[in-house]
Amino acid sequence: MVSLHETTDHSGISGSVDVTSASFMAEVVEASKNQPVIVDFWAPWCGPCKQLMPVLEKVIAETGGKVKLAKVNIDENQDIAAQLRVQSVPTVYVFKDGQPIDGFVGAKPESELRDMMQQLAAQAGGGENIEDLLEQAEAAHAEKDFGAAIGAFQSVLHIEENNEKAVAGLLRCLIGLDDLVSAQDMLDNLPDDLKSSASVEEVAKRLAFALKASEQAGELTDLQQAVAEDPDNMQIRYDLAIAQFGSGASTDAISTLLDMIKNNRNWNDDAARLQLLEIFAALGATAPEVKEGRKQLSSLLFS
Repeated sequence: MVSLHETTDHSGISGSVDVTSASFMAEVVEASKNQPVIVDFWAPWCGPCKQLMPVLEKVIAETGGKVKLAKVNIDENQDIAAQLRVQSVPTVYVFKDGQPIDGFVGAKPESELRDMMQQLAAQAGGGENIEDLLEQAEAAHAEKDFGAAIGAFQSVLHIEENNEKAVAGLLRCLIGLDDLVSAQDMLDNLPDDLKSSASVEEVAKRLAFALKASEQAGELTDLQQAVAEDPDNMQIRYDLAIAQFGSGASTDAISTLLDMIKNNRNWNDDAARLQLLEIFAALGATAPEVKEGRKQLSSLLFS
C-alpha cells in the first residue's frame, strides 16, 4: 500500500521530531505523558531503516496527531541508544506515561504497524468521537487516500467493534485498492448481523460487480474485436463495458454504456442505465468520471 522511498532528511513530517540526547527527556519521556510516542532508532547507513521510517511516518500521520514519532540517529546519540540497550537498527520503542511499554526490532508489515498505531491512538482518546472519525475516513476515501481511510475506519472499530459503517468503509477501501480477494474474505467472515446490515449489503453488491468485471477483463480484446465486427449487437457492447471497467478503464466503460443508452435507451429493460448506475456506485460519487458521466446521463435522459 505504500511506496517505500529513501530519504535522509526526515524533518518536517507532521507529528514527528528528530531527537537528541539533550531533548530526549522533553520530547519523549515527558511528551509520552500526554500522548504515545514512538521512538525510532535508526542510522544513515542502515538500509532497513530507510524502508521502515517512511512507513512509520505514514501510519502515524494517519492517527491525526494522536501518536508522536521521535527519531533518534544512533551514530549521533550513542548514549541514549546504550541506555535503552539498542543493539541493532532499526529498533522501535513505544513510550507511554513516561515509560517504554512495547517495542520491536527490524521491519514489520504496514498493516501490522497501522493496527498498532490505531490501537495506541484509540487508547489516547483526544476527544474525537466515532462520527468525527467516520467523517475523516469518508473524506480520505473520497480523495482515494485509502491508507488514511483504512486507518480512520480501524480507529472506529477499536472503539466500536461491529460498527457497520466502518466495516462497510473498510470493504470499500479494499475494493478501491483492487484487493478483491481480501474484500471477499473479509465479507465471508463477518457475523451474520453485519452481513445483513444495509451498509454492508450495499458494498457486497459493489464487490460482486467488481468480481464479475474482473473475471471479464481478460476478454477485453476479444470483445473489442467483436464490437468492431458487429457494432449493433447491444449484448456484446454491454459485456465490453463490464470488461472495460474490470480492466481499470472506467471512463471507457462509462462511454460505452452512455452510447448504448443514446442508441437504444430501453434495451433489455434499461440494462445499460442500471449497469451505469452500478459503476457510479462502485467508483463513488466524488470520482471525476462519475460527475461527468452523471451530467451526460442526465442530458440523454432529459433532452
